Amino acid sequence: MDLPVKTPNSSGQKTLYRIRTKNLSYKLSPGYNEFNWDCLGGATNSANKYILKDVSCEAKPGEITAIAGPSGAGKTTLLEILAGMIVPCRVSGHVLVNDKPMNATYFRRVSGYVTQDEALFPLLTVEETLMYSARLRLHGGIDKARARVRELLTELGLDHVAGVRIGSESSRGISGGEKRRVSIGVDLVHDPAVLLIDEPTSGLDSASALNVASLLQGMAKKQGKTIVLTIHQPGFRILELFNTVVLLSNGIVLHHGSLHLLEERLMFAGHCIPRHVNVLEFAIDVTESMLMDMEEINIEGIENKIEYDHVKKMGNEEENHIFYTNSLFKEVLILSQRFSNNIFRTKQLFAARIILALLAGILLGTIFMNVNKDPKRFKLQNQIGFFAFSLAFLLSSTTEALPIFLQERRILMGETSRGAYRVSSYVISNTLVFLPFLLTVAMLYSIPVYWLVGLRRDVDGFLYFSLVVWVVVLMSNSFVACFSALVPNFIMGTSLTVGLMGSFFLFSGYFISKEDIPWYWIFMHYLSLFKYPFECFMINEYGGEKGKSRCLQSVEEVCLFTGDGFLMHQDHTEQNVRRME
Repeated sequence: MDLPVKTPNSSGQKTLYRIRTKNLSYKLSPGYNEFNWDCLGGATNSANKYILKDVSCEAKPGEITAIAGPSGAGKTTLLEILAGMIVPCRVSGHVLVNDKPMNATYFRRVSGYVTQDEALFPLLTVEETLMYSARLRLHGGIDKARARVRELLTELGLDHVAGVRIGSESSRGISGGEKRRVSIGVDLVHDPAVLLIDEPTSGLDSASALNVASLLQGMAKKQGKTIVLTIHQPGFRILELFNTVVLLSNGIVLHHGSLHLLEERLMFAGHCIPRHVNVLEFAIDVTESMLMDMEEINIEGIENKIEYDHVKKMGNEEENHIFYTNSLFKEVLILSQRFSNNIFRTKQLFAARIILALLAGILLGTIFMNVNKDPKRFKLQNQIGFFAFSLAFLLSSTTEALPIFLQERRILMGETSRGAYRVSSYVISNTLVFLPFLLTVAMLYSIPVYWLVGLRRDVDGFLYFSLVVWVVVLMSNSFVACFSALVPNFIMGTSLTVGLMGSFFLFSGYFISKEDIPWYWIFMHYLSLFKYPFECFMINEYGGEKGKSRCLQSVEEVCLFTGDGFLMHQDHTEQNVRRME
């Protein structure tokens, strides 16, 4: 497509955007959810429910277009389609930007979309939140980002809370109105030409709501922005700031135009507007009557071809090539700094992990103390049991981080969809921050437990044991992070994580040998997260040159089997043993 880029043109002016919808319809099947197979081309149901029906409207640059209507009218759905947040599944009609079919992927990068539910890091301050967003989305380096943040803080009236943390339900922070303005500021840092906001005045007092609306009007007039917002019950003074109103009811457009035209339409239909009720509020109250006055819409006539035309027309145009503000290295640096602030301010989790690792190391060490010190009392099963329990503890100790990853997922999805940074940058930065933290956890566990249990008294053996512990906790942390991207909520995430960990432990080879596992379950043995570190512990303790001369069990001073013989009996191949030598 040839959608213009929001950069200065030959005349030095920024491109302005006009958004239009033409015969736009959106439907859901009964029992629809985001994983519905209909999205993948399955048969559609004739009883599908239409959320939007033949919607045609327009949003012009330099104006505020308000989408209004009662609850369930389809306001947020229409806004999400305009923002390119809804996939083409079950959508028909056209979304045009400057009379060209909209490329949703590209359009998300040149626009700002503010959801009703704030997706912010509660442990960052207001200034830090805006600063990280500016560094990720603005060209020109950190100095330009600082200047833009100072400008936004003044423009949004947030100077007095710049150093205050956002806060959450459990920790007090800024007020709801201030949090709403921060959410708007996060999507304003890159100066988008189009701003789409879902319920910007929701939960605010009248003064704060008017302040936000006035701010938006100023941006529309002075900067030529195209602003589209949804609103439920606006006050008189806020209504005066809107240029165009799209009144929806049951997905049908009842009115598209100015408030003056809406008032004339209501009066022409015989409605008498009370003195102390504004026009839009009265219109929302009588939407059922307005629907009856309209001609019956023929649902069967709505196009059944489920697609966005712009998806088919996407080619090799320049706009389809994705450009990021920063290089991969700089993205990793910025995200690492932000993630470090978050993780080290989560004091409860940080302290709990540190203390738990140290106490577990001391406790297990005293329980299994010197199990192989006295050859007469040496029991091989005790030491193998220690290895197995250590892995069970290490692999299950990171599930408490699941809520943090689930919270970050919403922010990650929003930022990456708008082109703030690459997903790979987030993964790398997350790993880099956790590496030293988890190394600390691994060492605090390994130092007491290794020497108290009396494992192989060699420095290289201790270092290898610590390395395996470090890799195990890192693997467990990555496993939880992966599941947080797949599960819908904490309860399901915890259930699946615990269930899979139990399954991995069962098929690790400790409870049942590989030879005795049914062939149809053998794949679980090789997928088990317990199998490979368990083998590493065993080879580290019983392998190598010392393992060949170390007698593990003897009768009347006759050695029955040595360390390397035990490993071979446990089906640890000679090749694996040599890797430890």
